[in-house]
Amino acid sequence: MDAIITTEFADLNLVHRGKVRDMYAIPGHDDKLLMVATDRISAYDVVMNAPIPGKGKILTSLSLFWFDLLGDVVENHLISSDIQVYPDVCRQYSEQLEGRSMLVHRTRPLPIECIVRGYISGSFWSAYRKSQDVCGFSLPAGMLESEKFPEPLFTPSTKAELGTHDENISIAEMAETVGSARAKEIAEISINLYRRAADYARGKGIIIADTKFELGLKDDRLILIDEVLTPDSSRFWPLDAYKPGKGQPSFDKQFLRDYLSGLDWDKTPPAPELPAEIIEKTRQRYAEALARITGKR
Repeated sequence: MDAIITTEFADLNLVHRGKVRDMYAIPGHDDKLLMVATDRISAYDVVMNAPIPGKGKILTSLSLFWFDLLGDVVENHLISSDIQVYPDVCRQYSEQLEGRSMLVHRTRPLPIECIVRGYISGSFWSAYRKSQDVCGFSLPAGMLESEKFPEPLFTPSTKAELGTHDENISIAEMAETVGSARAKEIAEISINLYRRAADYARGKGIIIADTKFELGLKDDRLILIDEVLTPDSSRFWPLDAYKPGKGQPSFDKQFLRDYLSGLDWDKTPPAPELPAEIIEKTRQRYAEALARITGKR
């Protein structure tokens, strides 16, 4: 399977090259963007040197599925993933765009990562072990790693530049940036999206432990943008193997993080080389998430 690490479209204007996605402006279509999911993968905010073949198509397929399922919760930025309806200038690149691209509305992305946590894990678990007060929440004593919260928590973070780390902030701190009314709206949308998705995924044998949403403004309306509920932005745990008190097996890039955490690497560029076995096992976990959630392989 051929992997796409980066894209170069001479007749389009590159707006942003992120950890995974390349965003292009389209001449003559100022209100639209072309979003392309490559096969790059990042961990600890560092882009790895080796791609995960087919990963961009998996992320795109999952995002399209969730955009459709969650469309009645909040509007999203998708116009189409059908290359035949893309502007003419885009269609010459159809071979690279097929299955990994979306034509989307241009928005003003919020400077906030909208994180919802249903279970205590990752950085939140690490912070909880030091103090019960985490990101403005006073958490119950005696929680176990991977334990479910009584209610999902909205825990925003800053949006870091490539190669730097996001920082958890409280809702009060977020309100200082976006205003109190907008902060309340953002939190409500994020929680509602998570609840709907988590209920659906549980019926497919997957626990969504936590996830990150991206919201943007279009005509001053909040809409869902970027990717949605993928293994890059979420923790997916198999329901039948769930047992609080430890880390969980997963269908996301936690497998890659676990491998990297065992290396003598300071989590700053350059990234270490990835063995072929780690690349393939990561790909298999992403493919399993897609299959369980959407039924596609």
